[in-house]
Amino acid sequence: MHLRALLLTLLLLLPGLSSANGPLTIAAASDLRFALDEILDAYREAHPEDAVRVTYGSSGRMTTQILNGAPYDIFFSADIAYPERLYAEGAAVTEPSVYAIGRIVLWSNRMDTSEMMLEDLLGDDIRRVAIASPSHAPYGVRAMEALKSVGVWDDLQPKIVNGDNIAQTARMVQAGGADIGIIALSLAKFPDLAEHPHHLIDDALHEPLTQGFVITRRGKDKDSAHRFAEYMNRDTARDIMRRYGFVMPDDEAAENASKGADREAM
Repeated sequence: MHLRALLLTLLLLLPGLSSANGPLTIAAASDLRFALDEILDAYREAHPEDAVRVTYGSSGRMTTQILNGAPYDIFFSADIAYPERLYAEGAAVTEPSVYAIGRIVLWSNRMDTSEMMLEDLLGDDIRRVAIASPSHAPYGVRAMEALKSVGVWDDLQPKIVNGDNIAQTARMVQAGGADIGIIALSLAKFPDLAEHPHHLIDDALHEPLTQGFVITRRGKDKDSAHRFAEYMNRDTARDIMRRYGFVMPDDEAAENASKGADREAM
């Protein structure tokens, strides 16, 4: 009887043991596709014992998936509001941490966008404008806010086509599904896209793209989850993020302080 009881206990513990010892699973916003892939390459060199799997998608959809039990250990969102929701609902075990500030750009592989303004999207030479879906993609929300700020959102409606996430939006423009798109700077800096110029949209036209991450309830006891979370704060990861156009939280603080000093000087 004692042996059978022991076996039953082990069977009940197996799911937890599997979660703690299995591969590290990461859910990440699609604006991180190229930057995080490069960071993971460096991480695997430093920690070859850690198997890591990453899935990219829209932050809103991944939040819903995690709340419904999707097996992710860490969640990197393009909007910190989503990790905050997970933490509030008990689906995350660490408080949301800001890992970067994102930016949006106008990008096309058919026309020179470097001198374009958002108002130019109303021109007759532009038939379709791609943005990520504002219903669940933070980059789509910020694109919508910027277009509303310059007063072209309503008039632009017949031209707008939506990608499910920001990476799909960029692919839509690449494939000819749209003449131009509002995409993440981090994607526009990837070599294949960087062959074509982009126009950095004034961040005063939209709310900040404050991006945050959490360790989920599933990743609570997984050492590799905590190890990778710590690695994202190291210079190697931060330098890669900067190279892809992300602003680091302390960089933003320094920049804001500098702007404040300039205003006082005036």
